[in-house]
Amino acid sequence: QAQLVESGGGLVQPGGSLRLSCAASGITFRLNDMGWYRQAPGKQRELVATITSGGSTNYADSVKGRFIISRDNAKNTVYLHMNSLNSEDTAVYYCNSKRLRAGVGIYEYWGQGTQVTVSS
Repeated sequence: QAQLVESGGGLVQPGGSLRLSCAASGITFRLNDMGWYRQAPGKQRELVATITSGGSTNYADSVKGRFIISRDNAKNTVYLHMNSLNSEDTAVYYCNSKRLRAGVGIYEYWGQGTQVTVSS
């Protein structure tokens, strides 16, 4: 059974940094595209960053230059390095995995989320 478990969230001051981790199990991690999404109170869930199985990355404009997504296929883990955090980054951050299997369809899974709060 597929499972994504996020960790690393917490309270951080404006300008600070955090590293989120997402440990995957029950999937062939190296074949999955991985991503981080976030949802702030009263807002829709939005894409933060993605990294393909081949290592290509994509970022929301709001985090470009501040956040870095990376993956370690040996550890079945994807990371989100967040720098220069501000109050607008406050949200629940969710890990996502996605894999297109030809002739079958898309397999997609979500983690339970981890809270990031940026406040002084």
